Amino acid sequence: MSKAAAAEQVITISNRAGVHARPAALLVQTAKDFKSDIYLEKGNDRINGKSIMGIITLGAAYGTELKIIAEGEDAAAAVEAIVRLFESKFEEE
Repeated sequence: MSKAAAAEQVITISNRAGVHARPAALLVQTAKDFKSDIYLEKGNDRINGKSIMGIITLGAAYGTELKIIAEGEDAAAAVEAIVRLFESKFEEE
């Protein structure tokens, strides 16, 4: 049995409003397109990237460093897609 693939990348939130309801919804929509388990980590907090309440309660403000982690067969593509969302500032600016 082969070990599931994993990928991770650290990003810094660059949109001024941080991760509020709309970006959280976009994150969840994007995460749900992948089979992999997706997590967001801020300090010692790790939340499910497919949980809108988890993302909102993470309190990820402008300038916050987050680690995006994916575990599963499409992990690399999942991390790449989520990093792209952050880099585009959730198309808000």
